[in-house]
Amino acid sequence: MDAFSSLVISGIDDERIDLLSAALTFARIEYPDLDPGIYVRQVEDLARRVSARIADPEDPAECIAALNHVLYQEEMFRGNSVDYYSPRNSFINDVLDRRLGIPITMALIYMEVGRRAGFQLFGVGMPGHFLLKHYDLNGRSILIDAFERGLILSEEDCRRRVEDIYSGQVTLQPEFLLIVTRRQMLTRMLNNLRSIYLAQRDFRRAVQVVDLILVIYPRSPEDVKQRAALRYNLQDFPGAVADFEEYVKMAPDASDVDEIRHTALGLRRSMAMMN
Repeated sequence: MDAFSSLVISGIDDERIDLLSAALTFARIEYPDLDPGIYVRQVEDLARRVSARIADPEDPAECIAALNHVLYQEEMFRGNSVDYYSPRNSFINDVLDRRLGIPITMALIYMEVGRRAGFQLFGVGMPGHFLLKHYDLNGRSILIDAFERGLILSEEDCRRRVEDIYSGQVTLQPEFLLIVTRRQMLTRMLNNLRSIYLAQRDFRRAVQVVDLILVIYPRSPEDVKQRAALRYNLQDFPGAVADFEEYVKMAPDASDVDEIRHTALGLRRSMAMMN
């Protein structure tokens, strides 16, 4: 928790956040003894190999071709379509070890290798499928799908992708292709992981994920409320009461605030009877 907090606390400008180190740090949820340095060195080595293939760093096509050659042809990185909802797809050390990931973790590796090779990329939080964007010297944008072996996409490709993901119930909106901050990218990764742990009813790890989300966004009432529910399920009643009461303070006008207040009061009474 402290290591993650030191990388993402509000005093750090977003563009200065070490995205790779932060993602490796939260992998300690699953791998407590993980040494992030081992994997940072792997990414640096990949970047050196990419740089060696680039003659003109200002040519986006050449940079993308070099990234795609090293990552997909030489190293055989690929999107994990078979076991998409495995938590291992959300941990960067596992993605590097297995050469398998989901769109956002594949994008993170592509982005961090590219950055070290002098090719600037930004995350794009398209619903259902995370992408990357590069701006050329004329300000024109290029959309890249790291999950699909560095495929370059048009806006029409994205429209079809969104409609396919949501069975035609969602249409592409301009804001879907806006770049996201590093904090937003980390939060999306953590939200993916939270959803997986909740589906598995692994409340112990889910509460660790929510703790990390609250490091990034400490004033998020909904996350405080969910942590209260998770702590309750883990029989951490003092922690649940503290979070329920904090939620009431943070969101006094919420529609469920009276219910939450009564829940906290009931818990306090139950705890008093246990003592």
